[in-house]
Amino acid sequence: MSDQPDDSQKTEEPTGKKLQKAKEKGQVATSREVNTWVILFGAAIMLGMMAPSLLRDLRIVLTLYIKTAEQVSFESGALGAYLSTSVYAVIKILSWPFFMFVVLALASGFAQHGMVFSAEQMKPKLSKFSLIQGVKKWFGVKNLVEFFKGILKIIIVAVLGIILIAPETERLNIIPTLPIADVLDEIHELVMRLLIGSLAILFVIAIADLIFQRMQHIKQLRMTKQEIKEEFKNAEGDPHVKAKLRQIRAEKARQRMIQAIPHADVVVTNPTHYAVALSYVPEEMDSPVVVGKGQDVVAKRIREIAEENNVPIVENPSLARALYAAVDIDDSVPQEHFKAVAEVISYVFNLKGKTMPD
Repeated sequence: MSDQPDDSQKTEEPTGKKLQKAKEKGQVATSREVNTWVILFGAAIMLGMMAPSLLRDLRIVLTLYIKTAEQVSFESGALGAYLSTSVYAVIKILSWPFFMFVVLALASGFAQHGMVFSAEQMKPKLSKFSLIQGVKKWFGVKNLVEFFKGILKIIIVAVLGIILIAPETERLNIIPTLPIADVLDEIHELVMRLLIGSLAILFVIAIADLIFQRMQHIKQLRMTKQEIKEEFKNAEGDPHVKAKLRQIRAEKARQRMIQAIPHADVVVTNPTHYAVALSYVPEEMDSPVVVGKGQDVVAKRIREIAEENNVPIVENPSLARALYAAVDIDDSVPQEHFKAVAEVISYVFNLKGKTMPD
């Protein structure tokens, strides 16, 4: 029996940790259709903006070499040098668009899943040399979907091309008779028309494929309930995670304390180093409760909030230090401090016109 869980048991969505580990291994959801669309989109923009200057440079180069073709020497090495110079001139003109295509290809991947650097996929594995695994991979659902998607895309683009080019059949027939400058202009116009039409169709295909790839990626990384329990258990044992949890709990407790200060009955201070906020509702409490306490900076903040909300502040250094050391937040005042606290509460109640219960 295999220890690997069955796919039917993987019913839970992958955790953030599982997704991060997969990304570190280079396992990310990538749509080739999005890459294709971005490159074509960039090509359309470059053709629209840069084509006039590119065509002008190509026209100059091609015209020069065509006019001087009869002067080419067929002696040893001369023809090779002539061709090398011609090819270099054309490559030099097209190098900038080529560089932009590379940048767009990298940018499309970055836009889909951020920056990913991983050598995991390049590590040699015996399974990569398995004939059975290779057959399963080639005839797997993902590759079959990619195959039929590619066929469908070719058909759609071909039909679109026929629809767009069919009305221009007469112009296509006269292109060979035009001067080279006009030929380049005609080709530019037809290519732009095809690109715009193809971009509209491929945009829909790219969005659908991106959604499909992400769904497949999440499906492949699904976890069993036991795997989630084990991950949480391991995370709980991590000292960094524990420290983070303690920090979160302390921050939440501090927020609750700050929210409780405006409703306190009195704040007892040191006067500067300690501050303890007390609340007492005779009908609901047997004894006063500490709803907030702090030292130094926190004590200062408690005093500021008390002043802003007209909560009485009483200076009693010994009581403030004693309550800070002996009582936790949300705990009742212990019996040994009843008398001192009762005097403070009675004083505050008299200020507010309330009656102190026996």
